[in-house]
Amino acid sequence: MSPLAFVAAIFATSVLAGGAGALLGLGGGILLIPVLTLVFGVDLHYAMGASIVSVIATSSGAAAAYLKTSLSNVRIGLFLALATVAGALVGAALAGVVPTRLLQLLLGVALAYSTVATLRQIRIELPEPTEADPLALRFGLEGVYYDAVLDRDVKYRAMRVAQGFAAMLGAGLLSGLLGIGSGAFKVLAMDHFMRLPMKVSTATSNFMIGITSAASAGIYFARGDIHPLLAAPVAIGVLVGAAAGTRLMARLRNTTIRKAFLPILGWLAVSMILRGLGLWLP
Repeated sequence: MSPLAFVAAIFATSVLAGGAGALLGLGGGILLIPVLTLVFGVDLHYAMGASIVSVIATSSGAAAAYLKTSLSNVRIGLFLALATVAGALVGAALAGVVPTRLLQLLLGVALAYSTVATLRQIRIELPEPTEADPLALRFGLEGVYYDAVLDRDVKYRAMRVAQGFAAMLGAGLLSGLLGIGSGAFKVLAMDHFMRLPMKVSTATSNFMIGITSAASAGIYFARGDIHPLLAAPVAIGVLVGAAAGTRLMARLRNTTIRKAFLPILGWLAVSMILRGLGLWLP
C-alpha cells in the first residue's frame, strides 16, 4: 500500500470510528486501536498514541453539540473526572513498562465484561427510580433533558455514586494504560452503576474522555508514541465522524444505543483476547 493510500484508508476508518465513538460514548479510541493494529499492522504503542489524540478530537467535536441539547451533564462529568484523571496519570506512567500482549489481553477481558453488563440491560429504556443516594443529593448529581423520541422531558438523579466513582477510577487507569478514552467503561459505570439514562451516559462520557485523555497525552508525546503522520489523519477523521454521530444519537432510543454497543464490543473483545494470546483471527 502506498503512503497516500495508507493515509486515505486511515482517514476513512477514523471517520467511521469517530461517528461510532460519538454515538456510543466510546471516544473512538477503543475502536481504532484494534483496527490499526489488526488491520493496518501499526505498532501498538503508535496506535495508542494516535488514539489518545483522536479521543481528544472526538470529545471536542461531540461535547459542544451535546451541551446544547442538555444531554451532557457537566456537573456529573466534572465530579467523575476527578477519579478518571487520577487513574489516567497512573495508567500512562505504567504503559511503557507493561508487555504489549498483556495490554491487548487486558483490553479484551475488559471489553468482554462490558459486553455482558450491557446485555443484561439491553431492553431498559429508562432506569426505574429508587431511593435517593445521599451523595447525589449533596453534590446535585441530577438533571433533565428533552427526549425527542419519547416527546417529553426526562428527569434523572444518579444512584450508587460511590460505586460509580470507583468504577471511574478504574476507567481512568485503563485510559492511561491502554491509550483509549475508556468511554465504554465510563458509559458502563454511569449506565449500570449510577443508573443514568443511556443517552446521558454516552453524552457525558464524550465530555469526560477529552479531559481524561489530555491528562495522559503529554506522557505519550514525551515517550515518542505520537507519530504525526498517523495521528493527523486520525484526528481529522474522528472529528468529522463525531459531528455526524452527535446528530444521529438524538434521534435514537436508549435501547437502540445499547443494542449498537453489543456487536462492536463483542467483536473487539474476542479479537483482542486472541491477539493477546498470540493467535490471529481467521
